[in-house]
Amino acid sequence: MKTAVMLALLMLPVAGLESQELGTVHFPTTAGPEAQAHFLRGLALLHSFEYDRAAREFRQAQRIEPGFAMAYWGEALTYTHPIWNQQDRDAARAVLGRLGDTRAARLSRAADARERAYLEAVEILYGDGPKARRDTLYASAMERIVREYPDDQEAKALYALALLGLGQGVRDVPTYMRAAAIAQEVFEANPNHPGAAHYIIHAFDDPVHAPLGLKAARAYSAIAPDAPHAQHMTSHIFVAMGMWDDVVRANEQATAVTARLAGRSRVGCGHYNEWLAYGYAQQGRYRDAARLVMECVEEVESGRRNPVSLGMMKARYLIDTGDWSGTVAAARVDTAQVTPPVRFALDLAAGLEAAAAGESVEARRALSRMEQRLQRSPGGERGNLEVMTLVLRAAVLHAEGRSEEALETAERAARLEADLPYEFGPPATYKPPRELRGELLLSSGRAEEAAKEFRRALERTPGRTQALLGLARAASRAGEVETAAAAYAQLAEIWKAADSALGALREEALGFARRRP
Repeated sequence: MKTAVMLALLMLPVAGLESQELGTVHFPTTAGPEAQAHFLRGLALLHSFEYDRAAREFRQAQRIEPGFAMAYWGEALTYTHPIWNQQDRDAARAVLGRLGDTRAARLSRAADARERAYLEAVEILYGDGPKARRDTLYASAMERIVREYPDDQEAKALYALALLGLGQGVRDVPTYMRAAAIAQEVFEANPNHPGAAHYIIHAFDDPVHAPLGLKAARAYSAIAPDAPHAQHMTSHIFVAMGMWDDVVRANEQATAVTARLAGRSRVGCGHYNEWLAYGYAQQGRYRDAARLVMECVEEVESGRRNPVSLGMMKARYLIDTGDWSGTVAAARVDTAQVTPPVRFALDLAAGLEAAAAGESVEARRALSRMEQRLQRSPGGERGNLEVMTLVLRAAVLHAEGRSEEALETAERAARLEADLPYEFGPPATYKPPRELRGELLLSSGRAEEAAKEFRRALERTPGRTQALLGLARAASRAGEVETAAAAYAQLAEIWKAADSALGALREEALGFARRRP
């Protein structure tokens, strides 16, 4: 940070932080101005899930004032990631151990009853017993703080986050709506609060509720422009609404801020570029998507990254673009170093390519690898993996001329996916089974049925261009002119900056859209 900005931070009032970089938070303590400024900066970063940077700020506050109890509380909280169901209890306990050897000793360092309540809550979070029980007790402790200090906006924001974590990584819609109501109250009181906007987005992060989070998504990137996660997080709402220009813009900003903070000109692999490549593919900007994948290849080959991100990006690019012979297809991924879902995705891509080319033996080999791995997969991880396996089995059966079996298998996959908790972002199963079933029906000349399948696919993946194109073609062949024209018009708008390679598809969309009655 530039010296002038740092000096400005150090001159802030003890109670709150007003920063054009990270948002506005208010958390009064008895610390001196210098330690308080670092504490508040850490809290703002914590709300944007910039955990490593937040921990550094809290540690700096501790160095300035070793007895500043809330600085240890803040650092300990960086080791719980509720949305991702992650927690490092040992690391958090080590932080608390630096404040005092025992729970009683640590609580005695609290400056007042309010700080003691916060410290008691974090002691519960990292206490004894199963994580799920500790998470529940922690949420209850935060609820008590909200009741005792009804004007404490930070308590409300952290309580909303605690509620989001009660699902243990699975969306619990009623609880998420409770969290949204609390976060919305904070957002209305402080429209520049990073946590409020952030948690509203998480609460509404699915196609049904996403429009309710659009205002927060529009605001969050401006609230915390110095937080890469804040830039990316807005795209959760945009993906759920099929707003591909906004998805791309958000993740371009996220990767740019990431590179700037790392002192680099660009970054290749990583979560933000995974979403960015997906957005490019939806826009028909295949060259840009391929460029990102190949930049990730460079990072992996240089040893700076493991190949997990590369495997995800490669599989998604191939499945979404059908570019089976370009540079991305030739990129090597060491499958021994990737996670099981990524291995499944890569085999799915290979199998779909072979099935499309009529190479049933090779497609069957990919399917066999997936089926063998599926048998060894833990129960909690099987859902999406089983869907991907069924999707490839359906594609293989169709390629072998067993159309009815293929459709039945795709239906099984679609029903299984529908029973799984919704996972935000690009399709977790890579090839949505309803979309595949629509394609199989269309290729069998059953256009009216295909159109229904594509509509159902678009309910789960709004604006996804593969499903939109399928709907446009199926509706056209079924004589549903209005539906076809609307889908083609939407495609023409999404593909307004598409590569020349998609020129024929864009002309198909534009041509039909112009004939709309």
